[in-house]
Amino acid sequence: MQRFSKITNMLTKENIHSLSNTEIIQSLGVQYKSYRLNANLTQKEVAEKAGVSLITLRAFETGKATNITMGNLLALLRAINNLECITEILPEIPISPYQLLKLQTKQRKRVKHGK
Repeated sequence: MQRFSKITNMLTKENIHSLSNTEIIQSLGVQYKSYRLNANLTQKEVAEKAGVSLITLRAFETGKATNITMGNLLALLRAINNLECITEILPEIPISPYQLLKLQTKQRKRVKHGK
């Protein structure tokens, strides 16, 4: 648990690969608390809106919950009006230059009308 206390507020793209799943979930919980407080909501209000127990929310925010379900995470994000951030988890894959070139070459260059 000592390592967790050092990384609590330092979840970044650079260090995420060195963290275990448990450490990532713990860090997300602590970050979630900041978002909840910024939304000016109590734990009780969020738990009720999300349909999760107060114990679950407290455990998540303190880094003690290491196996929160995806459904609970979505409900918690929805409760603080921050559901849109979930799109950053798996963003749409950009089209590759090769695929773009193939699409452009398939496009018609001109239209010929019959005489």
